[in-house]
Amino acid sequence: MKATNASVRVLCGAGVKNGEDVATAISLGAEGVLLASGVTKATDVALVLADLVSKLH
Repeated sequence: MKATNASVRVLCGAGVKNGEDVATAISLGAEGVLLASGVTKATDVALVLADLVSKLH
């Protein structure tokens, strides 16, 4: 994608459930991930968000 148009921003918008998924998406070239019901419907939103960013370091 970037070779065709470097200004295109790549986001992963499906299947992101945990920090490993976020890390995989980023390692494959995504600049970010989109989140929805997995976060908004969580009993402990802070815990879910902490897990999602846990593998980014």
